[in-house]
Amino acid sequence: DRQPPLPQAAPADATHDTDAPIRIDPARRTAEAGGRHLDLTYLEFELLAHLVAHPDRVHTRDRLVSTVWGYGHVGDGRTVDVHIARLRRKLGPEFRDAIRTVRRVGYMYVPPARS
Repeated sequence: DRQPPLPQAAPADATHDTDAPIRIDPARRTAEAGGRHLDLTYLEFELLAHLVAHPDRVHTRDRLVSTVWGYGHVGDGRTVDVHIARLRRKLGPEFRDAIRTVRRVGYMYVPPARS
């Protein structure tokens, strides 16, 4: 019944690019925007990590709830909207536009241009 531990692969949603404007470290559960540490709640971190791991892809509110929250959608989508608004505030004016609203559908992450 004893098995050696499996080697851990780097998480797929890790942003290892040190030049990336928004960086996620899932092992340490930290996020940075422009080199500035972001103080995120559990769900804000999970939401940002998911969006950053899948750039330029539109995510419906229902899909975000089932993927990030881990259960079926039980509300009107406002939960996701509120978390996105808080996340944008914490990203600040320089990076808030990296999370784009796709009207009547959901949200997508568009990596900011590097300076």
